[in-house]
Amino acid sequence: MKIAITSTGTDTQSLVDERFGRAKGFIVHDMESGASEYIDNAQNMDSPQGAGIQAAKTVINAGVSALITGHVGPKAHAALIAAHVDMFTGASGTVDQAIQDFQDGKLTQASQATVEGHW
Repeated sequence: MKIAITSTGTDTQSLVDERFGRAKGFIVHDMESGASEYIDNAQNMDSPQGAGIQAAKTVINAGVSALITGHVGPKAHAALIAAHVDMFTGASGTVDQAIQDFQDGKLTQASQATVEGHW
């Protein structure tokens, strides 16, 4: 199973980015192998609109089953739900800590958007 974590940096010691659509990037982590890779999200950071949908396409194309982030907006939430990607919000600390919290069942699954659009 692969998961994506919004990140302020390029490795698992980086902090979780609270934003989804305008996150600096994503760490895609394979829960079975333990391997991680960074996917840049610079094209969406300053986008006037559509950042959440484009970011959703990025993580969907990476083949993830779950997303860990601080917050997710309504359009991104809808796109991820349609692709059967589970979302877990309220993450903080490092990406490594978020992965551990996910494994320990400490994160809340988002049944709806946690912020308004253009956040």
